[in-house]
Amino acid sequence: MLELDCTGRITRYFYLGHHAIMQDVKDTIYSQPQQVSEFRFDQSVAEVFPDMIQRSVPGYSTIVDTIGQICARYAQPDSNIYDLGCSLGAASLAASKYIQSDNCQILAIDNSPAMAQRCELHVQAFKAATPISVICDDIQNIDIKNASCVVMNFTLQFIPPEQRIDIMHKIYAGLNPGGVLLLSEKISHDTEQGNDLVIDLHHEFKRRNGYSELEISQKRTALEDVMRTETFEQHKDRLTLVGFTDIVRWFTCFNFASMVVIKG
Repeated sequence: MLELDCTGRITRYFYLGHHAIMQDVKDTIYSQPQQVSEFRFDQSVAEVFPDMIQRSVPGYSTIVDTIGQICARYAQPDSNIYDLGCSLGAASLAASKYIQSDNCQILAIDNSPAMAQRCELHVQAFKAATPISVICDDIQNIDIKNASCVVMNFTLQFIPPEQRIDIMHKIYAGLNPGGVLLLSEKISHDTEQGNDLVIDLHHEFKRRNGYSELEISQKRTALEDVMRTETFEQHKDRLTLVGFTDIVRWFTCFNFASMVVIKG
């Protein structure tokens, strides 16, 4: 299905699980040799993000759809659902579709103006029963309160490691009893040999999705000082330190994982 976006340019839809999202153009950002700068979620990335994420993250559609289902399970009446680092709003839209609890609202936050603007377009195009408010701000400026669900879908990895513990403290404090943190991350393996294996498998996944060796190499360089991955044990230790006691890793593929963290 074709539709004009707000700039008058033709877009089309693709589906994350059962959720339609506008797909703009193919990701060719790193297809030509260039002086690679640090990766940023700017306008050029926002335009190709649906294609980029689908071709780069194994199981992304499954992760997003399941986040929606888990939010429906744990959403409490009259509570807030936070999507921290919402990008184009895929997780928020999935949650909005599935949540049946009364008087919930979803707060979708991203610090990139380009991403937040496109997220707003998606939210306006696909209205659902649970309202979504898009906020352009740093997630560290957001007060978490009366939360039944907090989503961080491949967000924490872009935050400096020394700042992550404070964010986890804030989330834990703002979650209602019985609430959940839904955390997806690219992770490192505990051993060098194992880490090399999952990296190689991920690169092969990208090759099979049409990325060239040049694109893979240049994207990796761009992310080198921006995305800092940790092992599952490091995540688990931090979550335990702030007070969480039940950490369920429900998805793993190569060096990508998604977990449900329950506040007792």
